[in-house]
Parts: sequence; structure tokens; C-alpha cells
Amino acid sequence: MHVVIVGCGRVGSSLAIALDEGGHTVAVIDKVSKAFTRLPAEFKGEKVLGLGFDRELLAKAGIERAGGVAAVTSGDNSNIVVARIATETYGIERVVARIYDPGRAAIYQRLGIATVATAPWATDQAMRRLVPHETKEEWVDATGSVAILERPLPVSWVGRPLADLDTSGRWRVALLNRAGAASVPESTFLGQEGDVITFAVQRAAIEELDARLAETNGKGH
Repeated sequence: MHVVIVGCGRVGSSLAIALDEGGHTVAVIDKVSKAFTRLPAEFKGEKVLGLGFDRELLAKAGIERAGGVAAVTSGDNSNIVVARIATETYGIERVVARIYDPGRAAIYQRLGIATVATAPWATDQAMRRLVPHETKEEWVDATGSVAILERPLPVSWVGRPLADLDTSGRWRVALLNRAGAASVPESTFLGQEGDVITFAVQRAAIEELDARLAETNGKGH
């Protein structure tokens, strides 16, 4: 796949190197020539100097044949402009934009533009380790309706079938992390102390899920 990356900072250069090493063709655009020094000598991709939302430069970078575009400059506005050009003008489906403002990131996520909000990600990762029972969603779909989230298994559910945690149309157990190993649990699995469960859940039902986990007898109503 050919990928156009706009922005050759730490994120953009790391992404370009990973894609290049993975056998993809890559073109990197940056307005500062010094930024390309982050790329190793063996980098096989193309380096394009200029503004990433300049359509002539995007064409030079091969956007018309691109399977994906990543807008990862230090400016939210530039990244959104590039993302919208890629999706609306060129019809590219795999587009991601780096957004520093979490409020704006949520808006564009709902519009179908995948966003990476650095500060919220770092905050969530820290929260997962400090207060795992208070963690928010790991992932939310573009419409904001369905979330993926982790919850430590309460003591009251130890020894009970994990399948009893499923509630049709509301949430279901998607993944079990037990003793450092992840798996999709079988219906016969019983909860063990230290288990961490990943749920797929309707966002409107998150509080209901947490209440279910908190039930002292481990049974539904």
C-alpha cells in the first residue's frame, strides 16, 4: 500500500519508518527540510518539501494512488484540512489525523475521520495503571454509540461463569486477560482473581454494566 504522511516530526517519522520497513511505499511531506533528518539513510520513501495541504504537493506525493493518509503535523487545523481533502476530494478511506484538542477530536471522530489525540491517550494510559476501576473507554466507534473498555473482575464474580456477564444487546465479554495472557474466553470459563475483562458495550449502558459488576452476589436482577 502507498501511504502519504504529512508531518515528519517524532510521530510522522516513526510511522514512515515502520511503514517503509513493512514493505509499503511512503511519501512524507513537511514544510521544514531539517525534519527529514529524522529519517534514516536507508529510508526508501519519498521526501516532499512544502505545505501538506497544497494539492500539487499532495499529487507529487502520490495521493491519487494512496491507500492511506496520515496527517500528523503539530497543528490541528492543518491536520484536519489534509484529512478532509484526503476523504472528500480523493475518497481515501484510511485517513487518520492527529488532534491535540480532545473536544475537536471527538467531533471529527463522529464525522468518520479517525483521530489520534495525544494528551487524552497518555492520560488514559496513566489512569489505567493508577485507578483501573475508573478507566474510561479504550475505543469508541465513529458514531459514538459503542465502546471498548476494560474492567478488573470484582471478587464477587470469582468462581462464576464469565458468560453470565453477557447481556444481549447491551454488552458482552470480548477478551480476557489472565496472568498476562489474553484470550477470547470460552463459555465455560470461570472468573479468577486478578482477571481483567474487556467488554464491547453500548455507551449508554456503561453505568449499567458497572452496576452489574458491583453486584455482591454476582447475579443479575
